[in-house]
Amino acid sequence: QVHLVESGGGSVQPGGSLKLSCVVSGGSFSDYAMGWFRQAPGKERDFVAAISWSGGHTYYADFVEGRFTISRDNSASTLYLQMTYLNAADTAVYYCAASDRLHYYGTNSDFRSWGQGAQVTVSS
Repeated sequence: QVHLVESGGGSVQPGGSLKLSCVVSGGSFSDYAMGWFRQAPGKERDFVAAISWSGGHTYYADFVEGRFTISRDNSASTLYLQMTYLNAADTAVYYCAASDRLHYYGTNSDFRSWGQGAQVTVSS
């Protein structure tokens, strides 16, 4: 069973940066695509970014607008999300997730394993 643990969340001022990490255990990390999702209070969980098994392909939600970068280190079984130019609308719980496919095909239901979430708060 795949186990995911996020870290790196916290509070930051508008315009600031944060880097989230997600350590994965219990599976073969390089066998699946990975993704980041977020859920703000009272809202649905939204797709943020995804990365293919090798890291060669990345995908982003439109609202990212070049501010976030998803990456992975297969040797360390770790997924990252570097976030810059954060604003209040980015406040949410951020979840990492493991797909059961090598690539992201735009189908969020492919993500079967989830972390517990990391709170990101952007406020002045």
